[in-house]
Amino acid sequence: MKEISSNEPAQKIAYWADRLRDLAALGLYFGDNIYERERCRELQTISLEMMALATATDLESLEPLRATVFSRPTPAVVVDTAVIDETGRILLIRRADNGKWAMPGGALEVGETAVEGAVRETLEETGVHCQVTAMIGVFDSRLCGTKTAHHLYHFTFLAAPLSTDGFGNGSHKQEILDLAWFAEKGVPEEMDPGHVTRIPEAYRVWHGDTRPYFDQAPPK
Repeated sequence: MKEISSNEPAQKIAYWADRLRDLAALGLYFGDNIYERERCRELQTISLEMMALATATDLESLEPLRATVFSRPTPAVVVDTAVIDETGRILLIRRADNGKWAMPGGALEVGETAVEGAVRETLEETGVHCQVTAMIGVFDSRLCGTKTAHHLYHFTFLAAPLSTDGFGNGSHKQEILDLAWFAEKGVPEEMDPGHVTRIPEAYRVWHGDTRPYFDQAPPK
């Protein structure tokens, strides 16, 4: 596995914790004796302690994640949707968690396709019905600028709005502070870091270059 460099110690500790989480979860899933499983639970505890340190979070508040996030092997899969209308405006939300502008998106749910998740998340957050028209790419959170304690794969899609009658009346309005349409050259400066590099890729595809993007780790 290639190591992704970071100038932020907390971010690096978080990634180490996430790798330990993954190893522990795989060991607990495949382990066939009590001693191996005990050691994996110890690794899981160390991972929780490291994550608490990296994120300045109380360890007790992270403990419930042991049965969910920390028991799941492999990176988490999330989806983001670049909804661009016929005039070239992109639909962005202002996230409630960090106050930054971003494309609508979120975690995929078991039982849905990535495209279904993209449409659902857009509708929940914005009230806008959309149709996915192309895949922009698959982005590694470590390489595209996303600030997160967990390793993510971002499935990013291009979509066209079908109906804007419900604009601003999504079912998950508590997740956003604001939403608006922006021209290609007029996106706000206060962008979520993980979206800064992906929005130009969205417009590249919208303009006709439909080759999907995929990350390549930098050379050692």
